[in-house]
Amino acid sequence: MLLKYLFIITLIILFVPPVRRFVFYLLVGRQLVKEQKRPGEGRGNRREGEIRVESRPKKDSGSRFTGGEYVDYEEVN
Repeated sequence: MLLKYLFIITLIILFVPPVRRFVFYLLVGRQLVKEQKRPGEGRGNRREGEIRVESRPKKDSGSRFTGGEYVDYEEVN
């Protein structure tokens, strides 16, 4: 008896989009809304439109990679 009710509820959740959206909101949506309302912790105190350029890490002097080799090519028509 209980299994039949669980099966019917599962079918309703799977095949009725408004019910599916509501269940998704109950499970995940509220947490997403909370995260979006929190002030950006990783953004710092930057103004809107400000550009930030992070410097590249310094090259490791032990690395032998120099950026690749030049390869001749021939244009084919």
